[in-house]
Amino acid sequence: MRTTRRTRLGAGAIGLVAALALAGCGGGSGDDEATAGSGGSGGTGGSGDLTPVKLQLQWLTQAQFSGYYAALDQGYYEEAGLDVEIIPSGGDIVPQDALANGEVDYAIAWVPKVLGSIEQGAEITNVAQIFERSATLQVSFADAGIDSVADLEGKSIGSWGYGNEWELFAGLNQAGVEDFSIVQQAFDMNAFLAGDIDAAQAMTYNEYAQLLETENPETGELYQPEDFSVIDWNDEGTAMLQDAIWADAGRLADDPEYAETTVAFIKASLQGWIYARDNPQEAADIVTAAGSTLGTSHQLWMANEVNKLIWPSTSGGIGLIDTAAWDATVEMAKQTSNETGATIITADPPDTAYSNEYVQQALDELAEEGVDVEGADYAPVEVELQPGGN
Repeated sequence: MRTTRRTRLGAGAIGLVAALALAGCGGGSGDDEATAGSGGSGGTGGSGDLTPVKLQLQWLTQAQFSGYYAALDQGYYEEAGLDVEIIPSGGDIVPQDALANGEVDYAIAWVPKVLGSIEQGAEITNVAQIFERSATLQVSFADAGIDSVADLEGKSIGSWGYGNEWELFAGLNQAGVEDFSIVQQAFDMNAFLAGDIDAAQAMTYNEYAQLLETENPETGELYQPEDFSVIDWNDEGTAMLQDAIWADAGRLADDPEYAETTVAFIKASLQGWIYARDNPQEAADIVTAAGSTLGTSHQLWMANEVNKLIWPSTSGGIGLIDTAAWDATVEMAKQTSNETGATIITADPPDTAYSNEYVQQALDELAEEGVDVEGADYAPVEVELQPGGN
């Protein structure tokens, strides 16, 4: 019989979670400007003959979204005839809801979260799966004896909740772990470092970096990877698809101009991600200039780690939705139960939940132009984190 205990941290930590996690991207830190202006116009209105487009992010301005900011900065959106406004989140906006309600034209969100929204009636479509791999980790101290999912039995486990926890529960279900305590974790590693959590949730591109830019009180030096034990859900077979571009399913079906705009938007966005792949430092600088206050080394680390989630593309090109990965995410969404016994969805999503039609058109155009859309020779850069990510 499953024995779970949900632990709550202090009021300050949970106040932060309640304020920030509703849109949850699976982690993030730093402040942002209210919006990033579009195509030099600095607003939402059209610029000349350009088509105005609103893109809703799922978190704050940071290098997790460097491809979109690069597409804006490098003029790819403008070249595609688009006047794009990038709208950050931070807890007050749920991206898929904003899209379903007609407040924006496109949104960035994790697939499991949106599957739940679709089952509740949201008519939206995954038109480009940008992240091919999961970035979610469960991190413990190396001497804690947590070297596998099975070792989480009887432990206190940190989780942000709000839809970010499903890979963790898929792993626990698969390993048959039934006795554990869920600690609702703020979007930092403070509770873990204080010893209040045995295994904390972290994204490769953010919270894990926060650990490596923190001083180890026993050595006076920064923590090193060997100080920690890491459970990677990609290795455990319970990774679910994360950042994707979502469009309005009804408009795709009924509005040829919106369908055409979708291809143009995807193509320009892919160009931005290709720029970020080939120019990670410049991409990090672009995001900083757009309003992110993350430290210099942390921002570059994030840009580099996000690139690893995309490149090399093994699905036939960046953004192309791999059917096997989609089906695996759907099956886990139906079968994985949390500590209350609930699942994300109860039935298969409709056929309109994803489509490769628009991203394939964008990829074909880029390939005809001689653009490398697979990045087979991609190699990450070396990033040296500084104290505090500075």
